Amino acid sequence: MNKNELIASVADQCSMTKAQANDAVDAVLNTVTSSLAQGGEVRILGFGNFTVANRKATTARNPRTGETIQVAASKAPKFKAGKSLKEAVNH
Repeated sequence: MNKNELIASVADQCSMTKAQANDAVDAVLNTVTSSLAQGGEVRILGFGNFTVANRKATTARNPRTGETIQVAASKAPKFKAGKSLKEAVNH
């Protein structure tokens, strides 16, 4: 499912126009993004948790040249599925 299909599904389920559903979906995604960007987390009961993981700086090897390179420390978004989501997927 892509974003347009998600918007159409939300519009159908909530009896909204696609423009209203687009605004709602964008608002949710923007809220999750800004919360994670500020170092917070988003917990949606029954669905899952969005968090930020800190990755340490490390040394890697370029497979083509064999050259050793430094990989800078970074932050990465993580998602952990909730119990209800796991059960829905497994049944």
